[in-house]
Amino acid sequence: MPEMKSLTQLMGDELKDLFSAENQLVTALPKMAKKASSEALKKAFTSHLKETEGHVKRLETIGKMLDLKLSGKKCKAMEGLIEEGKEVLEEKGEPSLIDAALIGAAQRVEHYEMAAYGATRAMAESLGHKKIVDLLQQTLDEEGAADKKLTQIAEEEVLVAAAGTEGE
Repeated sequence: MPEMKSLTQLMGDELKDLFSAENQLVTALPKMAKKASSEALKKAFTSHLKETEGHVKRLETIGKMLDLKLSGKKCKAMEGLIEEGKEVLEEKGEPSLIDAALIGAAQRVEHYEMAAYGATRAMAESLGHKKIVDLLQQTLDEEGAADKKLTQIAEEEVLVAAAGTEGE
């Protein structure tokens, strides 16, 4: 691991990590959508896939602004979160319970992303990169909205159905 020498270097490293994370999600989200039985959940995953593709493009824009090559780093945290989510994809059982597990896995991903984007945005702000701050904030807002949507689907539909499986 190279020595950390500047905030600019650290921010670049974080951007590479986010780029890897988002690209891993582009592959994982269609599998989650396919496994979901709730139409609302399928739609949320499909919609977030389009947003995630936009997040990749936004990061590419930031990379160009900084003259930074974003590829070549693997986000191990996202890899682990997706690996954990794969366990749900292989589960068999009551559809509402599978949907509840998918939501839990997806929200862990969203919370990781919100933390990473928030930290990176703060670095960009400290370095005076106003346009980059704005781009990172757009993504942070979308990640927060995706998390809220998952909570809404869980509370209004999936957990209600899953609670009905008690005592079976």
